[in-house]
Amino acid sequence: MIDVSLLSVIRRWYFRDGLSQREITRRTGLSRNTVRRYLKDDIAEPAYPQRDSHGKVKAFEEVLVSWLKREARRRRKERKTVKNLYEDLLPLGYSGSYDRVAAFVRKWREEQRLAASNQVYVPLEFAAGEAFQFDWGENYAFIDGRKTKLQVAHFKLSHSRAFMLRAYPTQSHEMLFDAHNHAFRVFNGVPERGIYDNMKTAVDKVQRGKERIVNRRFLTMVSHYLFEADFCNPAAGWEKGQVEKNVRDARSIIWQRLPRVSTLTELNDWLEAQCIADWQSRKHPQFTDKTIEDVWYQEQRQLMKVTAPFDGFIEHSKKVSSTCLVSFERNRYSVPASFANRRISLRVYPSRLSFVAEGQQIAEHPRTFMVSHDVPGKVIYDWQHYLLVAQRKPGALRNGAPFNTMPDSFKHLQSILLQRARGDKEMVEVLSLILHHDEADVVKAVEMALDAGCPSKQHVMNCLSRVITPPQPAPIPIVNSLQLITEPTSDASRYDTLRGKRHAH
Repeated sequence: MIDVSLLSVIRRWYFRDGLSQREITRRTGLSRNTVRRYLKDDIAEPAYPQRDSHGKVKAFEEVLVSWLKREARRRRKERKTVKNLYEDLLPLGYSGSYDRVAAFVRKWREEQRLAASNQVYVPLEFAAGEAFQFDWGENYAFIDGRKTKLQVAHFKLSHSRAFMLRAYPTQSHEMLFDAHNHAFRVFNGVPERGIYDNMKTAVDKVQRGKERIVNRRFLTMVSHYLFEADFCNPAAGWEKGQVEKNVRDARSIIWQRLPRVSTLTELNDWLEAQCIADWQSRKHPQFTDKTIEDVWYQEQRQLMKVTAPFDGFIEHSKKVSSTCLVSFERNRYSVPASFANRRISLRVYPSRLSFVAEGQQIAEHPRTFMVSHDVPGKVIYDWQHYLLVAQRKPGALRNGAPFNTMPDSFKHLQSILLQRARGDKEMVEVLSLILHHDEADVVKAVEMALDAGCPSKQHVMNCLSRVITPPQPAPIPIVNSLQLITEPTSDASRYDTLRGKRHAH
């Protein structure tokens, strides 16, 4: 096709400069018929035929559109790439290039974006105490010198706009329940309704319209706090637009000045303080003469008071191994040896694990999270759980891995006693004192025996008796306010009158 600029030159040469068609043909290299056609009076701009840029993709448009809609409903990290879609088309008979598929996907996504931007929304207004909105966000923080990926729970009261952030390693059920406990504590009450998206920790299945199959454990939490759970329509984030905006704003308002912390608890304490400070300084978007804190104080009157936090654990049934260990999330935790090879319950909390059997807690450990999937799991021991085994097999003290976690004073005493005959049995008897006395007292008694320079079981027990001997009660003060007016006389003859006349003197 002839270029527009060349067309302009041909017409100028012919109509203004008076060149012949032969001369124009010679200069341009075009045929005389082409020059004659473009010199017609009604041609000012060349017309190009409409190009079909889709080509071989056109036959697969419906399939691609259905796939793209399916992927749009998935979570961002679960979506297929354009290359994956191209590879899925090849077995269906597509013989075109990847570039044509990519061009079609770009055009479709642009059309969807424009269609979404042209949607019309109704402004929402909430009464005091009516609702709160919840959403998860994702941020990074330096904890104990390591860059850590965190899942951040965002709560926002729809009327006062008071908000609260709390960070967790994952978005699991126990994290969700703990976030609600802290949010209602900070807000000093519970609104009538909670607005959520269709997160997996709350909704097992999305049905037609507003119908949902809600997770039973989530319903238990809702019933405990007596509020109504309201779930948004799929892909309708504007229904909880306040908290959606808060997730974005928090990155610039709070996370940009995030300090380096040593623990997750320290980070959450800092986040809570920052949220409350922001309430005090930021003006309310609707009541511009008041701060968020001022409106929140008024909204508290409409919130239902919290009588007790929700015990938001997730329970699992676990089999204890012959080495008294329970596996959870690639880590292993010890329990008392009397429960080896038995099935017990594991209650999972955000920061701790509680092991329950026969309705009683038998062990508790701080929860350990994996830093990377490439790192092998850890074994967390409590050496006291293995005392029953050590009493039957004293030789296990010498190389038993759990006993490496004993206090340093116990390890020092063990190194001395194991050099003696039957020292392992004597050491087990010292450790068994923990079963009947406070650990701190036994540790102090062992330290006293070590300082004396001749530690033994008898010496430790003697020191322990001195440690745990109760202090002597203070003497009762004598009150001198009462005094006798007539002092009694000592007259033993008065006892004779009690004997009667029949008794001889």
